[in-house]
Amino acid sequence: MRTKMVAANWKMNKFLVEGLQLASDILVSLEKNPPKHPVVICPPFIHLADLQRLFKETSYIHLGAQNCYYADSGAFTGEISVPMLASLGVRYVIAGHSERRQIFCETDEIVSRKVKAILLHGLRPIFCCGEPLAVREKNQHFSFVEQQISASLLPLSAEEISSVTIAYEPIWAIGTGVNATPQQAQEMHAFIRSLIEKRFGNTIAQNMTLLYGGSVNPANATSLFNQTDVDGGLVGGASLKADDFVKIIRALA
Repeated sequence: MRTKMVAANWKMNKFLVEGLQLASDILVSLEKNPPKHPVVICPPFIHLADLQRLFKETSYIHLGAQNCYYADSGAFTGEISVPMLASLGVRYVIAGHSERRQIFCETDEIVSRKVKAILLHGLRPIFCCGEPLAVREKNQHFSFVEQQISASLLPLSAEEISSVTIAYEPIWAIGTGVNATPQQAQEMHAFIRSLIEKRFGNTIAQNMTLLYGGSVNPANATSLFNQTDVDGGLVGGASLKADDFVKIIRALA
């Protein structure tokens, strides 16, 4: 059965006290009426230990990380390994976010190795894909996203792909205040699901969780989440305000 989900990507925001306060405010609001679907919080690394303690008694909020390295240990200054994240109670790890690809020059090969490392240690990847505006304007967005998925996900086994969540985030909509229309989101999500079906079969494709990311907010969340193949959202800026994020969570029927 397909799992619906809302995930928060705080990116490089919130100092230590601020992050704990935000997480506490979200938890207090949700405790009044616990959500039916999982909620994933992906804060900066400095918050992971505190949030693990804060969320340990809840069954519906899970801890996620924004990044990882594919090696388990070694001379990789500034990096963090999947086993390290697992030791902190992290359950999900974002891989392939467009900011990692663009700013930090992560290739499809690097993203693929990260996905494999996440799966190897029993954690769940949130694999990001999405096209820049120039590609969309040339009507090449389907082939662009297909290349990203083909390089990193299609080589996986059926068992491995069953633990992956895919987040479609059109780059032109991330942090711009301009989101894809519900129809555009549905069109791409249906296409992504068809790619998974061709490689792994209908059952795995229909059970895969597909999230939309890109300027999701309380005003547009319901219309996006009501699309047949949109199973929730990966939320950036709106996840930094407890009230807004909780409203988005509530929009997921």
